[in-house]
Formats: sequence, C-alpha cells, structure tokens
Amino acid sequence: MESTSKLAPIEAAINGDKDPFLAALGERTRALRARRGLTRKGLARAADVSERHVANVEMGVGNASIQFLRQLAQALNCTLAELVGDETASSPEWLMIREILRGRSEPELAQARGALAAMFGAPASQTARRQRVALIGLRGAGKSTLGRMLADSWAAPFVELNRQIEAMAGCSLAEIHSLYGPQAYRRYEKRALEETIQRFPRAVIATPGGIVSEPAAYNLLLAHCYTVWVRATPEEHMSRVLAQGDTRPMNGSSEAMEDLKRILDSRAPFYTKADETFDTSAKTMDEAFAGLEAQLRGTIAISG
Repeated sequence: MESTSKLAPIEAAINGDKDPFLAALGERTRALRARRGLTRKGLARAADVSERHVANVEMGVGNASIQFLRQLAQALNCTLAELVGDETASSPEWLMIREILRGRSEPELAQARGALAAMFGAPASQTARRQRVALIGLRGAGKSTLGRMLADSWAAPFVELNRQIEAMAGCSLAEIHSLYGPQAYRRYEKRALEETIQRFPRAVIATPGGIVSEPAAYNLLLAHCYTVWVRATPEEHMSRVLAQGDTRPMNGSSEAMEDLKRILDSRAPFYTKADETFDTSAKTMDEAFAGLEAQLRGTIAISG
C-alpha cells in the first residue's frame, strides 16, 4: 500500500492530472532556476541531488516527503515557511508583519519596501545616489561597452563589477563557481559591490546580469546607485554574446534561446525596479551611447 501511495503523484502527473500544489512548486522551482541562470544539471550539482529528482519536482511530480510536509502544515494551520524555519516565521513580530503585507498590491509593497529601507537601510541621498550610475541587465545588452563610453565622456571611474569580484577572489568567475559554488560567488558579489560603493562616490558601474536575483545585493544597489536597465531582444542578446567570441551562452544548452528567454522573463520584474530603462535593440553601440547619454542628461549628477 505504501509503495502504491508513493507512486500516485507520478501516475497522476503522467495522466495529466497534476496536483496544483506540486505544479506550482515545480513552476516556482523553474522560475528560481532561470532567475539565477542555472541549467537543471547545474542546479542538481549545486543541491547535490540527481538531475532526475530536480526534473520530477519541476514537472510537478514531487515526492512523498513534499506531500507529507504539506499535510503537516495544513494540519497545523501554518505555512511551509513556518514549518521549515524560514526567518520570516521566526518570531511573532515577523508573522504579524507578514500578515500586514499579505495580499497587498505591487505598488503598496513597493511603498512599504521604500519606507523600511528609509528606516533601516540608511540609503544615500538622492544627490549622492545620482553620482553613481549602475547599468543592469542580461549579458549582451551592452552594459560594459556603454559603461566605458559614459565614464569616458563624463571623466568618471568605470567599474566592471565582475572584474572586482575576480580580484577579490583571486581567481576567475568560472573558477569561483566550479571550486566554491554559486553561494560563494554571491557573497563575493555583495562584498565587491559594498567595496565599490565605499571607494567610488562617483562612478559608472556595469553589474553582473544576475545581481537582481539576490535581494540583499540588489537592495544595496538600488539604495546607493541610479540604476538603468539596459535591455535588448533575446535574439540580440544571443548574437552579441556570440559575436564577442563567447560560445558558452546558457552553459552550452541545446535549447539556448529558450533558456535565455526564460531567464529574461524571470528577471524582468526585478529589472523593472531600475530608475530608467534603455533599449539597445537595432542600435549600434555609438547610436546607443548617444541615446543613453541624451536620456540621462539633466537627470543625474555625475556628468556635471
């Protein structure tokens, strides 16, 4: 009987009758994986589980353990976060704050985030923030090229955060990921951003595409820099990366374009938190530079 019950979710998924909870869990897992730019194999390696197990979760199959935790949470009238010990369920105050925010609209949540950041985050003044321009967006949008051109035009320092991360770690980005894992990379990323903010009161910064996936680093960036989402079509992202001689888009996946679109879709809601958006599609870098500089003219303090 026990083995039959364990197979029930798998059989249901095969028959197209997916459990809504497991289907939603699978969708959230795929979205989180895409936001961090991981392949399924990369996620399995980082989590030290089989790729098949990750595939089952993403397909909405799950397993008996997931269902058991869900049943316990339902019986206890609590969320899974409370059951597994998430920080936001660790005290009465956290739970009460969560309840106040539950069901609020995106604009209301943005207003609440801004109020909390002003209260606890010690954000830079608007004048100070506008003296650091940070370009965010997916690889291939033109962040590094445009960042250098803007910095040269404004006689300001140019900082490519990936190079700062490598200098801090003493090895390449690929080595950081392979030797220490994605969590170590994110720690270096945040430390490099903190150091850049401390060292450069005035600068143009090109950020890694996945910085928006880490709330702590992204909050820091938004609080201390005037951010611009440099975007392009998925096709242009891909063609520019390949033109630079990088044949590793999406870690060599045979479905590279679909993976890229999923990453872009999953990160777009975070990229839209930027102060401004600039589209480089169908533009040469000279045309994009002229357009971006004109768009920023009169808005930021870095150019004088």
